[in-house]
Amino acid sequence: MKFKQIRQAAYEANMELPELGLVLFTFGNASAVDRGHGVFAIKPSGVPYADLSPDNMVIVDFDNRIVEGDMRPSSDTKTHAVLYKNWPNIGGIVHTHSTYATAWAQTQMDIPIFGTTHADHLTVDIPCAPVMSDEMIRGDYEYETGFQILNAFADRGLSPEEVEMVLVSNHAPFSWGKTVKKAVYNSAVMEEVARMAYLTLQINPNAPRLKEALIRKHWERKHGEGAYYGQ
Repeated sequence: MKFKQIRQAAYEANMELPELGLVLFTFGNASAVDRGHGVFAIKPSGVPYADLSPDNMVIVDFDNRIVEGDMRPSSDTKTHAVLYKNWPNIGGIVHTHSTYATAWAQTQMDIPIFGTTHADHLTVDIPCAPVMSDEMIRGDYEYETGFQILNAFADRGLSPEEVEMVLVSNHAPFSWGKTVKKAVYNSAVMEEVARMAYLTLQINPNAPRLKEALIRKHWERKHGEGAYYGQ
């Protein structure tokens, strides 16, 4: 079977989502890209995770055309396609409706950087893309969701290689990475950071942001030129 590698990668990523408590029923999807062929593999729409297999991952190109597969791809496929087409360095995308990250998305607020767990992964707040305009909603909704994310990053001068996660206002989180496995990791990190931020504000509604020196220290020790975290 063609595209065996990305079918397997997408399948494994999708199966991790319920294991990590990031999805309920069929509320989520993951995809893995093959840049050489300009296609990606994504979960079929509405299929329970227990019924998934590598063979029923759907192969789609960056213009949302089905290349291989007998099932309809995820309803969010157009969003994935827009991101792959416009951000050439990402290799996988995950979308969930995980509880805490989605709750933050519903507030239309960024997730503030309160602690070092957040700073180990980002030096900025987790961004929340602004509410979609009525014109975009009336248009090709899932396609426009991709541009909702792209526009938010362009407006803020953010790089998708440095910030690998976003909230979509009133909707839910998306994450990505160089591989779909990293996208799953980022999705789980975002959910945990969202939970920590929520609890922080419950304890102290006036909790201060993490100071810049600690943000820089924790980022640099994992990602900087002289990084020393890990083996």
